[in-house]
Amino acid sequence: MYWTRIISRISYHYFLGAGDQSLFSSLYPILSQQLPREPMEWRRSYGRAPKMIHLESNFVQFKEELLPKEGNKALLTFPFLHIYWTECCDTEVYKATVKDDITKWQNVLKVHSSLDWLIVVVECDAKKKNKTNILPRTSIVDKIRNDFCNKQSERCVVLSDPLKDSSRSQESWNAFLTKLRTLLLMSFTKNLGKFEDDMRTLREKRTEPGWSFCEYFMVQEELAFVFEMLQQFEDALVQYDELDALFSQYVVNFGAGDGANWLTFFCQPVRSWNGLILRKPIDMEKRELIQNQEATLLDLRSYLFSRQCTLLIFLQRPWEVSQRALELLHNCVQELKLLEVSVPPGALDCWVFLSCLEVLQRIEGCCDRSQIDANISHTVGLWSYATEKLNSLGYLCGLVSEKGPNSEDLNRTVDLLAGLGAERPETANTAQSPYKKLKEALSSVEAFEKHYLDLSHATIEMYKNIGRNRSAKLVGKNLAEFYMKKKSPQKAEVYLQGALKTYLAEGWSLLITHTRKQLAECQKHLGQIENYLQTSSLLAGDNNLTEEERKHFCQEILDFAKQSTEEGQKVILSMHSFAQLKNLHFDPPNALVHVGGTLSIELTLANQMPISVKVDQIAINVHFSIEKNSYRKTAEWLTKHKTSNGIISFPSEVVGLSLARSSLPVLELYEMYERSPSDNSLNTTGIICKNVHMLLRRQESSSSLEISTGLTLEDGAHMLKCSNLILEPGVNKITFRTQGKEPGTYTLRQLCISVGKMQFALPHIYPIVQYDVYSQEPQLKVEPCTDSLLAGIPQKIKFTVMTGHYTIKNGDTLQLSNADAMPVLYHPESKAVIYSNTKEKASEASLTIQSSEKITSISLPMAPAYHVIAFELEVLYLPSTPICMMENENLVSKEPRRKSKGKEMSHSCMATVDQKVTIDCPWSIYSTIIALTFSIPFKAKHSILSAGKRKYIQICVQNMSEISFQLSDSNLRNSGICTDLSLEPLNSKTEQHIHSRQAVFFVWELKWAKELPSCLQCHFSMSFCSAPSEEHSLSLKPYTYEFQLENFFTLYNVKAEISPQFGAEYCKTGSLCSLEVSITRLSELLDVDKDEALTESDGYSTTKLMYEVVDNSSNWAVCGKSSGVISMPVAIQATHKVHMEVMPLFAGYLPFPDVRLFKYLPHHSAHSLQLDADSWIENDNLSVDKTMDDQADSSSIKSRGSIHSGASAEHKGLPMPRLQSFSPGQVFNSSSGMQILVIPSKDDHILEVNVT
Repeated sequence: MYWTRIISRISYHYFLGAGDQSLFSSLYPILSQQLPREPMEWRRSYGRAPKMIHLESNFVQFKEELLPKEGNKALLTFPFLHIYWTECCDTEVYKATVKDDITKWQNVLKVHSSLDWLIVVVECDAKKKNKTNILPRTSIVDKIRNDFCNKQSERCVVLSDPLKDSSRSQESWNAFLTKLRTLLLMSFTKNLGKFEDDMRTLREKRTEPGWSFCEYFMVQEELAFVFEMLQQFEDALVQYDELDALFSQYVVNFGAGDGANWLTFFCQPVRSWNGLILRKPIDMEKRELIQNQEATLLDLRSYLFSRQCTLLIFLQRPWEVSQRALELLHNCVQELKLLEVSVPPGALDCWVFLSCLEVLQRIEGCCDRSQIDANISHTVGLWSYATEKLNSLGYLCGLVSEKGPNSEDLNRTVDLLAGLGAERPETANTAQSPYKKLKEALSSVEAFEKHYLDLSHATIEMYKNIGRNRSAKLVGKNLAEFYMKKKSPQKAEVYLQGALKTYLAEGWSLLITHTRKQLAECQKHLGQIENYLQTSSLLAGDNNLTEEERKHFCQEILDFAKQSTEEGQKVILSMHSFAQLKNLHFDPPNALVHVGGTLSIELTLANQMPISVKVDQIAINVHFSIEKNSYRKTAEWLTKHKTSNGIISFPSEVVGLSLARSSLPVLELYEMYERSPSDNSLNTTGIICKNVHMLLRRQESSSSLEISTGLTLEDGAHMLKCSNLILEPGVNKITFRTQGKEPGTYTLRQLCISVGKMQFALPHIYPIVQYDVYSQEPQLKVEPCTDSLLAGIPQKIKFTVMTGHYTIKNGDTLQLSNADAMPVLYHPESKAVIYSNTKEKASEASLTIQSSEKITSISLPMAPAYHVIAFELEVLYLPSTPICMMENENLVSKEPRRKSKGKEMSHSCMATVDQKVTIDCPWSIYSTIIALTFSIPFKAKHSILSAGKRKYIQICVQNMSEISFQLSDSNLRNSGICTDLSLEPLNSKTEQHIHSRQAVFFVWELKWAKELPSCLQCHFSMSFCSAPSEEHSLSLKPYTYEFQLENFFTLYNVKAEISPQFGAEYCKTGSLCSLEVSITRLSELLDVDKDEALTESDGYSTTKLMYEVVDNSSNWAVCGKSSGVISMPVAIQATHKVHMEVMPLFAGYLPFPDVRLFKYLPHHSAHSLQLDADSWIENDNLSVDKTMDDQADSSSIKSRGSIHSGASAEHKGLPMPRLQSFSPGQVFNSSSGMQILVIPSKDDHILEVNVT
């Protein structure tokens, strides 16, 4: 562990020497020189850090009367070590005289309890030579040790030949000095600790009756003196600080009612106020007063601070002196009040003034000018306090009054100067001593003014140099008061305006009010009428003033306003001090009015004046503008861009405060507790502001925060006025009414209140307030009453006529051109409703509709301009042409049904048809064309079904709308010329109900007597109405759907049979079964068969077919080839059978595998249809054999594992054949939907059953 070692010195520690005085005198020069040369480590108690010190001591001849008496607490004159000097070498002499002398010496020490002693035996070789019969030199030392130092042998030391310059002598000196330093330091430490313990004991008795603070003061100051002589100035300062704190605590307790008896000594009246004395290290006069318990409070404080100042100067901390001095002066003022000490008027001001200057001159005496200039922040407080006290003395002694001091003031001045006493000798020769300055300042008015102005200007300059502008403004404010007393308002105004600017920027409302009062007085003396009236209006609305004061300033304004205008021009002032604009309310709320319409504007004004004020006129200056893109500003557009409630609020502002003040953060306070670390008891508590740095930061950016004068009012042709009003204190409502004359935008720019020859103006109304006047062309809008219009049933549409500037007269009609597909349905009870431009219902009238062959005429009810006529009509869209939906989907084939899912999803929305209507309006020579979009509620699709050669046609009708319908009278007919065909319906119900998103199926059987045509034209129709149905005089047209069927006659019958193994009754899982596919021709050669695959030879025709066995449900495993190409004779009942083996994979009733049939066309077929991409994807296992032999058996299909693209143009360099699908209905699969029972094998441990 490393210790911080401070080199110091212990000086003036007493030694009481005894024995041979002449011997000591010969050794003293060497001893006093060598003792302080080497440092010693001083270790103190209570864990305080050790220090390296040098010992300097004072040696005094031993006398019994110098020994400390019991109860003597003087530490400065305490003998710390007693030394007995002898150079006796003769035993006889020792026994005869020396021993008795030492015994007497020690007995005296024991009586006085002095235990720190040392015996020094000096040995000289010269005396040894003269004495031949002496014992060896150690014999005397041994005797002394045996006689006096039995247990403390180190208390006896030998000094050999001290006056010789030899190594032996030097070693002896070193050993002696080390011993001497050690014993001296031990004694000093022990006695110092005992003194501190006694002092603490005395302090603990402070609650006992009879305890005296002055006695304790002298004891602890003794310790401070010791530390000061040790040059331990910090420790000495601590002693005085403890005394300061102890006394301050007693004064505070006295103020709380817990007073000590000894405090009465300090409550005696103050009779001397000569200030602090800092030029003496110790003021013995005041110390004697304290010692004799005759000191006043100012005496004690002065002496205590003078000692602290001396120590701080020694510690080279002069700036702390100024800080402590300022605290002392303020504390003394408060302590005198707490102790209720009688102080003559002005005495305390004199004492503070002299003390401030004394401290400043003391600091100047120990610092150079550069240091003082660099540390102005530490001393400026004293300059300011001295200025303040001198100002107080000036008012007290009549030196500031206009007439000068009177006799009473002069007597008071004499008394104050007498209390100063005579000037102290140490400052008598100083030209600018505090005593001389104060005496000169109080001697005359001119001298006082000179000294006060010098101090004030110096203080202001110092504050500005260190950036403390608030303090500078405060001193300037006091200086302004001085100038006002001196009838120099022109000089005072500068300081008042500067202070007011700062207070406005920071929002100090009370300071603003007080400064404005001073400024108003100053402006009144200067004759600044406009500025005075503006300030008076601010003060009249200031709630910090009393009611009488506010009324006084308000009356000042009204008195000026009553003057005739001939006496001068009108004065324009800012309105915010007179009244504040709170909010504005438009009626209509959207601030939108048509030409000729009336607009109402209600202002809410807060009158700041304390009395009712009669107002001649309140006017609003309105700026009119027409935008370049005004064609966009229709009534509808303007309505969308206006506020809904019509109320515009204005930010509230505290009168006279900066707007920036409102943006300051909220005061954030929190509680602070400080507890003792030992027992957790509460020591202190308080409140701390967390964001003081935000609240007290400077705001120098604003240029002029006081309301500027010289306002100008704009001249405009548009003015809104209200005359002869009385504004009561508080909230007032004023209503303006205006009529829209010219379309455009009107902006409220300024607000002006006229009172006599005064005008209070609000130069800018913010936020921006506008209202619009519009002129609108008549408009017609036709829109459906529902989200979509459905074709085929009556639908309501809404007609909205916005009259705009046009007035609907009697006989005005809307002429609708009739369309055969969309007639207008007339109801006699139809009504038309007329609304005002504010959407309020004005009236209601019957609607008259007349229809002719080409025109439908709708008579409009009479309506004024800028109104809205609304009515509803029913229309019915009847498509003039049938809806043909060419979706030839075959519901028989399962594969196309799966493929068409995406198409059905994409066509889930209803088909739409646009119907245009031409309308002629009475206000325009041009026709208006509108388009109504109707949605077809149904979607139809057809499919051909087969049962051998029998044919059925199925129609699927799907409801795509959100409503339900009743379907009836479904009919399917052949639109061709074929007469031997008949369509027999298989539908049982005559009427059917269809809900939203549902489908209904209709089936007809196709019968024929002769040969079927290759193409069949079909026409489907059905009647429908909404459910529940509404009766109309107009018959509704049915829904129609036309489609065409081609090549639907059955050509082939495909049949599959599955049989178990030979000898087995049922098919088993995992066992091979036989699959026989029979393909039978059901018709003779037809035109549809005549293609590239047909081969004719000697009247015998054949065609090539390709079959494929596919099980998409993965129930069967096809063994061997699953597809092939066959040559099929084109003759009735021609049959081709194919055998293959299949293996069931699951047990249960399994459906048969699918058998597909295609036309097999050679590669040079030009017009053969290639399978679509989806078909090839599903049949990606097909390929054509390389040999392409004509024999069917040689045409084989490769295994399912090889995948070849049928869409490729080449296959290993050879052209590929083409596959063509049969049309729907040409191939009938008679085994479709058949199932066979498959039983599980006996070895299966897990039974898997397929249920379909």
